[in-house]
Amino acid sequence: MTNRQILQAMSGLMAGMFVAILAGTVVANALPTIIADLEASQSSYTWVVTAELLAMTATVPLWGKLSDLFDKKLLLQLSLGMFVVGSLLAGFSHDVELLILSRVVQGIGAGGLTALAQVVMAAIIPPRRLGKYAGIFGAVFAIGTVAGPLVGGVLVDTSWLGWRWCFFIGVPFALLAIAMLQRTLRLPAVARREVKIDFLGAFLIVAGVCALLIWVTLAGNEFDWASWQTAALTGAGVLLLAAAVFVEARTAEPVIPLGIFRNRTVTLTTVASLLVGVAMFGGTVFLSQYFQVSLGKSPTVAGLMSLPMILGLLVSSTVAGQVISKTGVWKRYLVAGAVIMTVGLGLLSTIDADTSFTLLSAYMAVLGIGVGMLMQNLVLAAQNDVPASELGAATSVLSFFRSMGGTIGTSVLGAILANRVASEMTKGLDAAGIPAGGGGGGENSVPDMSTLPEPVRQIVEHAYGVATADLFLIATPCALLALLTVVFIKEKPLKTTSGMERLAEETATATETDKTVVGG
Repeated sequence: MTNRQILQAMSGLMAGMFVAILAGTVVANALPTIIADLEASQSSYTWVVTAELLAMTATVPLWGKLSDLFDKKLLLQLSLGMFVVGSLLAGFSHDVELLILSRVVQGIGAGGLTALAQVVMAAIIPPRRLGKYAGIFGAVFAIGTVAGPLVGGVLVDTSWLGWRWCFFIGVPFALLAIAMLQRTLRLPAVARREVKIDFLGAFLIVAGVCALLIWVTLAGNEFDWASWQTAALTGAGVLLLAAAVFVEARTAEPVIPLGIFRNRTVTLTTVASLLVGVAMFGGTVFLSQYFQVSLGKSPTVAGLMSLPMILGLLVSSTVAGQVISKTGVWKRYLVAGAVIMTVGLGLLSTIDADTSFTLLSAYMAVLGIGVGMLMQNLVLAAQNDVPASELGAATSVLSFFRSMGGTIGTSVLGAILANRVASEMTKGLDAAGIPAGGGGGGENSVPDMSTLPEPVRQIVEHAYGVATADLFLIATPCALLALLTVVFIKEKPLKTTSGMERLAEETATATETDKTVVGG
């Protein structure tokens, strides 16, 4: 395919990915306002984010399996339709429970976009040229990430619109993406093999992960860490996941094919993706709350404050992608990205309520540069080292574990944040002689800063500053482990044929082998 044909085919994919990114980023600066308006707790704040991540994580492998049975373009359009339904539900939510449910629906749609977009890219673009187009996706990612918080902040600050339009605004973009996919994406017909979806394995995986996530979210708030509830939830989670491994090892069509981990590159990139998900998503999802609560900024200003990190990601992903496509050398960028990401998280662990914006911008830019060099190139390394027949499985596995890392990181670090904030606020209120409950609605609630008296405001700002720095300190070792994992990945030359071409070659070779065996 020519560059023009590839760009035409990718236009709908890019529009769909923009929608998925917008779904997560447009509410980033609105969440403190949403949670305060719905009178929800800090744990609910975490679950509004985690619910989408969990649904996306659980459904990525299923979407990958469905792509073996049905038309990929139709599945992409269906996932966008799920996003539209979830957005409408979220916009009309009047309690946090319905909002969380709507985020689950959005997450299911995002799972389809995450899995299928990368599978389609690998099918039509050779790995040697994929870096350049991955850079374009990086640009779309950056634009969506920059535009989302800014648009969300403006909507929240505009009295005649409000936070509900943060969800409604994505609907026309999703409908446009559906139309563009119908018009521009042309995939050749392929022979369909009969595939059985492993619903039992999928159920066990989702149930096991949910049990553990519920534990880390509620422990320390609803019950003690050392309690019978902890024993029950962790025990159930471990048993369910062990049963999932047992089922996946024996079924003909597993949701997560365990055999793919015999490939060293796939195994190492999967581990690195999991750790990057924990460090990146878990560490940065609460930055907007830090900007608004600890630094006292408006939602619009909070959106502007995230620009340094996004610009760093945009520049590094685009430049690294172009250089990789030109030279064919890629491992050095993985290692450099992991080093820079670790340094960025370490620097962000030093922030507090008095950190200057200049220092904060520099720290965020460093983190963005590291992530931009690392995240997409992990997928490139794995896709380059597997047979074309396993492209979908390898891509889905990496997406699954990266999302899993983000889900675990967001949930665990959110629970730690809630507990640390409560502890710091209690300590500060006691020291100031202010009775308990003077912090604005209870120790587990996200405070409305505009209603707090000045002495209490300073205590709350300090508590959120200290707690947010702790999250980055905890995320830093995860990034360091990702660096150690990346070092052991073996660099192999990038292939110059696309997934469809390689699949045709593999099929022809297998056919010739069969004929030779029969003829012999």
